[in-house]
Amino acid sequence: MRLLVTALLIVLVFTSSFPAQTGRPAKQTSTAKPAPTTADVSSDRSDTFSSTKIPDVRVNDQNGKQLNFYRDLVKGKTVAINFIFTTCTNICPPLTSTFRRVQQSAVERNLEVQLITISVDPTVDTPERLHEFAEKFHAGPGWTFVTGEKTEIDTLLKGLGAAVSDKNDHTSMIMIGNDTVNYWTRAYGLSSPSTLVELIAGAAGRK
Repeated sequence: MRLLVTALLIVLVFTSSFPAQTGRPAKQTSTAKPAPTTADVSSDRSDTFSSTKIPDVRVNDQNGKQLNFYRDLVKGKTVAINFIFTTCTNICPPLTSTFRRVQQSAVERNLEVQLITISVDPTVDTPERLHEFAEKFHAGPGWTFVTGEKTEIDTLLKGLGAAVSDKNDHTSMIMIGNDTVNYWTRAYGLSSPSTLVELIAGAAGRK
């Protein structure tokens, strides 16, 4: 009997040393931040340029004819615009050569497009110099080289988003637009001519 009582006392002491369990796990607080979702990242890459930003400044073409830039060269047309200066010896010649190949391909496809090359150095690039430059690259009808008073060209470049303080820093991008539907995009000016023609055709086909 004494041994039985002793055993019972040991069991009671052993069990009383542990807290009662309710079967409900303790609540844990997580400090990890949720992973970002694709909804948090904007995928809008649309170009916000509009025909309304194009100044209708007075300019001169390579033949010395005075024009209003927007009304005479852009209004109601599909256009491609690049930027050069005639004393440039690095990127301007290949940019212009690419435009020539674009014009040839456009003619072969019966694709109506007005090509416009704007000088970023109007003080030096007189109509006569532009005429020589255009002849050097065999520019055909429908390709206009533009110069004019510096203040007018500066206003034009600013409106087109192509203004630079140093002519050597001018953009190598070209602008492609369909003014009728106010569609505009930009492309690298040294892209393959076939790529540029496809972009122009796509712009021309916009309704």
